[in-house]
Amino acid sequence: MAEKRLTRRAMAFVLAGGRGSRLRELTDRRVKPAVHFGGKTRIIDFALSNAMNSGIRKIAIATQYKAHSLIRHVQRGWNFFRAERNEFMDILPASQRVSEEHWYRGTADAVTQNIDIVDSYDVDYIIILAGDHIYKMDYEVMLRQHVESGADVTIGCLTVPRMEATAFGVMAVDGTGRITSFLEKPADPPGIPDDPDSALASMGIYVFSWPFLRDLLEQDAEDPNSSHDFGHDLIPAIVKNGKAMAHRFDVSCVRDPGAPAYWKDVGTVDAFWQANIDLTNFTPELNLWDRDWPIWTYSESVPPAKFIHDEKDRRGVAVSSMVSGGCIISGTEIRNSLLFTQVHTNSYACLDHVVALPYVTVNRHARLTRAVIDRGVVIPEGLVVGEDPQEDARWFRVSDGGITLITQDMLDRRAASL
Repeated sequence: MAEKRLTRRAMAFVLAGGRGSRLRELTDRRVKPAVHFGGKTRIIDFALSNAMNSGIRKIAIATQYKAHSLIRHVQRGWNFFRAERNEFMDILPASQRVSEEHWYRGTADAVTQNIDIVDSYDVDYIIILAGDHIYKMDYEVMLRQHVESGADVTIGCLTVPRMEATAFGVMAVDGTGRITSFLEKPADPPGIPDDPDSALASMGIYVFSWPFLRDLLEQDAEDPNSSHDFGHDLIPAIVKNGKAMAHRFDVSCVRDPGAPAYWKDVGTVDAFWQANIDLTNFTPELNLWDRDWPIWTYSESVPPAKFIHDEKDRRGVAVSSMVSGGCIISGTEIRNSLLFTQVHTNSYACLDHVVALPYVTVNRHARLTRAVIDRGVVIPEGLVVGEDPQEDARWFRVSDGGITLITQDMLDRRAASL
């Protein structure tokens, strides 16, 4: 009989409570994992889809900051788990379950406050995931390494150029992959023994046996000097006193043959814009068309996209772009742009390198270049963005990389001032 996948004896605990303040106004009303990405998905869908595709059927999501949009999305798009099949998708908002004085005080505390719920899952292993990164990964591969190595914790690691690792938590490892030290944003990151020009950066993915982690969390909860965080407290302690192993993302990354290992933290406006625009490339590094490893999500029931008008300067056309269902491109020229569900554009408008989130309306004669438009925004007739940075900065958020972020509040303030 074939050996059962270890993921059937594991659960995924997704940490989805952080705001993601570097995304600026995009997270004014929603937590970072709930931010839209890729035309029809949300950021959290990647971690959840990886778990689902890896064979994990017990998932918990810890929420805290402005979680309504995230909770609604999960309820609508991930409601196919069935308890009678021993499947669970639990949402665990910070709810002062342990103390009326404390919400979740750190990433580890988010698990500690739900120990009784994890106990009820009756699992042997727990995989701690961040809910705010874009990647495709088979957690079974990482879990199997964890079990075979006898590690106390196995940490998912990216292989990055050594001097680019200064922005990460970096693992120093020996020749067997055992972590000898954990350094937070080091000025001189340690190289990998077999590749000294590269370093191993933490992905924020941890695998534990549940009994081991349970004991560790209870000890940490009693420590008044702890910040109750995996990266700052628990992981350094295990590295010092136990056995911590590094798992290289290259080994378990799901990708097309010959493609690079794809992992993105879309935590800034520039990174968010670039990752979305990259999907319009002829062969994007992130394959969203892979039917063997689909990205599951809530999909609205909308008609196909429609392109109308065929006159000079009034032609509904999209070149090197992604246009989602429900969009109406009415006499608008779209180039190198990504339009989410139900975006409507009107005659004589032009969009170039634009990321338009769902339900955006672009009125006539608007010209938008290198911009991100928040959900539900109505672009007024004749608005020009991306041609005069100083004028754009008067009304909108202009990033360090020259990307203009447009929200409805910004447009309303502009209208009131004119």
